[in-house]
Formats: sequence, C-alpha cells, structure tokens
Amino acid sequence: MTTQLAAFILYFVVVLGIGLFFFFKSKGSGEKDYFLGGRSMGPWVTALSAQASDMSGWLLMGFPGSILAFGMGQVWIGIGLALGTAANWIFVARRLRKFSQAANDSITVPQYLSNRFLTKSPALQIICAIVFLVFFTIYVASSFVAGQKVFIQVVPQLESNPNLALLIFAAIIIVYTFLGGFKAVCWTDFFQGLMMLAALLAVPFMLVFVQELDFSVFEAADGGVNPLNPFAASWQDIASGLAWGLGYFGMPHIIVRFMSTKNSKVLKKSATIGIVWVVLSLGAAIAMAILGRAFAPTQALVDAGQQELIFVTLAQKLFPGFVAGLLLSAIVAAAMSTADSQLLVASSSFTSDIYKPIFRKNASDKEILWVGRIVVLIIAVIAYFIASSKSEGAASIMTLVDNAWGGFGSAFGPVIILSLFWKRFTYKGAIAGVVGGAVVDVLWMNFLTESTGVYELLPGFIAGALCAVIVSLIDKKPSKEVEELFDLAVSSEIE
Repeated sequence: MTTQLAAFILYFVVVLGIGLFFFFKSKGSGEKDYFLGGRSMGPWVTALSAQASDMSGWLLMGFPGSILAFGMGQVWIGIGLALGTAANWIFVARRLRKFSQAANDSITVPQYLSNRFLTKSPALQIICAIVFLVFFTIYVASSFVAGQKVFIQVVPQLESNPNLALLIFAAIIIVYTFLGGFKAVCWTDFFQGLMMLAALLAVPFMLVFVQELDFSVFEAADGGVNPLNPFAASWQDIASGLAWGLGYFGMPHIIVRFMSTKNSKVLKKSATIGIVWVVLSLGAAIAMAILGRAFAPTQALVDAGQQELIFVTLAQKLFPGFVAGLLLSAIVAAAMSTADSQLLVASSSFTSDIYKPIFRKNASDKEILWVGRIVVLIIAVIAYFIASSKSEGAASIMTLVDNAWGGFGSAFGPVIILSLFWKRFTYKGAIAGVVGGAVVDVLWMNFLTESTGVYELLPGFIAGALCAVIVSLIDKKPSKEVEELFDLAVSSEIE
C-alpha cells in the first residue's frame, strides 16, 4: 500500500465514523432532526457546511481546468460566485431563517414556499420536488464523476475498471448520508470545508517556490492582449460569469443551511466566515490555474483534454506521498460534501412534499425516515448511471454543474427573493416563477446557449422573475393572514 493510498483510506474511515456516530446518537429522533438537524447548527458548522456543499469537485477540478483550457475569461465565473455568495449571506440568510420559522416551522424549501402563502394546495410543493429530483440527480452525477477521476489517479489499477471506482465512491457517500442524516452531512462538510481550503491554499503556495515556472506563456503575441487580463474577456464571458452569482439565491442545498441554525443571530457570524472562505478558495483556485499554466507538465493535460486533472497533477508532483494523498482527499471531500447535501435535500423534498401530503398523510416519523433513506438510494443509483454513461456531457464535471446550477438558479432564485421582500407576492405568482424559470432555462440550454454564448441561467432568471411578478400583479392580492405572516417574519419577534 502506498502512503498516498493510506492517507486516502484514513480520510474515508473518519467520514464513515461520523456517519455512524450520528446514526446511533439520533436513534428515535424525528424527521426534523434527520432532515434539518433539529435547527441546532452553530455559526462555524453552518458557514463551512454551506460553502462546502456549494463548492463541489468543480472548485478543484472543473473551475481551474476551464481557466487552463479556455483562458482568463473564465475568471468571471469566480467573480460572479464571490459576489453571489456575499449577497446570499447578507440579504437572504437571516431573513429566510425567520420566514421559514414563521411559515409553520418549515423544514424544506418547497414546504416553506407553500406555507409562506398559507395554502393547502400541494401544487407548488409537487412542482418544486420534481425540479429538485431532476436537477439534483444531475448535480450528484457531477460529484460522482469528480470522485471517480480522483480514485483512478490514486489507485491506477482502477483505470481498467472506472465503473468500480465510481461505485466505491458512491457507496461511501450513500452510507453516511443514509445513516446519519443532516447532522452527519453538516459535520462531515465542516471538516471537508477545512480540508478544501487548506488544499487550495497549499498548491499555489508551493508553486511559487518551484523553479520550473515558465511565464513566457503569458506574453502577448504581436502586441496583442495580455492573456492574464480578465477584462479582455468577451461580454458573453462577463455576463455569463456574473450570472453564476444569481444562482445562489435558488440553491436548495445551500439555503436550507440558513433554515437549520439555532436562530437568525447565528447567521451574522456565519456570513463573515462563509464569505471569507469563498473569497480565499476561489482566489486560490484562480492562482493555481495561472501558476499551473506556467508549470510545464500541465501543458500536456490541455493537449490531452484532461485539464480537469490540474490539481491532481500538481499535488502529486509537488508533495510527498502521504501529503499528496491528503490533498487529493480534498477533491473527494469537495465532491462528497456537495453530493451528500443534494441527496438529503432531494430526499427530504420527496418525503415531506410528495409522499406524506399526497400518499401517506398519517405516516409516522419512522416511516418518513426510512422512505427518505430509500429515496437517497434511488437518486444515487440514477446519478451513478448518468455518471457512468459514455456521453461527452456526462464525462465533463463543468457541463453537469453548468446544467444543474442554471436550472436551480432560474427556477428558485427569483421566487425565493420575492417571497422574502415583496408583500404583494402571491402563490400563483410563485408557481409561475418556478415553472417559467425552469422552462426557459432548459429551452435556452438546448437551443440557444451555443449560438449566443450566453449562459442559460441569465435568461432563465429574468424569465422566472417576470413570470412571478406579472402573474402576482394579475392575481388578487394576498389575504390578510398572509400579509400578517409577512409582517411577523420581518418583525423582531422571531429570532
């Protein structure tokens, strides 16, 4: 056994141990504890679990790889994400925590959106749950692909059987998510968030001291534009990059962390921690791509279309075996921290928003928990088959994340913002916003993204907002009870 593999195994033992600990600790608890941690999360766990679940293997593979292959225009994605993260923590987090509690102590995003309007109609919950299941399955598949690629690098013997690497990775995630629920996911994400940041900072720091950097690759040819200048990017790159930031307002696996805190005051400290983490992580990923581009061995990755392996290559070349193993575990940590959160949110949405209100209104807490665990398995299996397919899109981490991020941001971003800040917003407007945003996103992605160069999230978000506002204005104004709920949520009575 190599020291690199030993570090890998040690990491997985710790992760599985956390899942088992919370499984035995939470026996006898209800669905709120399994799906929302009993609203007991502190500032550090809330912040780091939110950001770790946000930044999947994409952060260490897809993002720096895209900069390496397509140039500094891709840096605008990082700028957009940093701005979006800050806006989400500052404007949405505390308000959503208060609104979800005022709205009958809601534990899922679809449940919150329905309770916010005091409606007994299950239409919006069902629509949201369906959107969740579709896009979360795609998102989980992206994490599976990232984990598979790292496994093959650490254990070269698996190269001849990539599906086995995929299966091992998926099985580990399923076990601790299946057993431990929200608390296990949050605490593993907390440690994984620390690992991701440490690894991202370590690689560019070490590159600075390497003598094999060739910065002539950044010299502008024939008086042209400096390749290091992100402001030389096309307007499509800038617009699409900034649009990524809009996606944060509609990411269920991130905003559900806001709903899980002890009280809204905790989120003030969490906001500072989360924003600093994101700025450091994205900055380090960009620095790694730039310095890595000047590191001769990485050019072969671009030539072979394997630019997503830049972090893997640098970690293995710059650090001794055991340290490299720990650094590569950070990629797995990133992929796992996103996949586990998405599995749990999709599962909670199905059980709380479809199964219980429609099929089994009198289902016990124990039944709901086990149905949720079965849904975790089903989603993971479907994601496994997507990740193991031979299509070009399924093989690309960046493509899969693009699709899922755009879908969630378009469908839920405008609706979440309007539900928190517009008293005149109506239930029918919320339905129109979710459906309109999702439909335009999918249509644009399939027919117009390539020809226009504009990321589908931007037109999808605009369409969702317009649909929600127009239908709300046409619809009759909310009832007195709904307006009183809004007033209660924005008051100081709820913390």
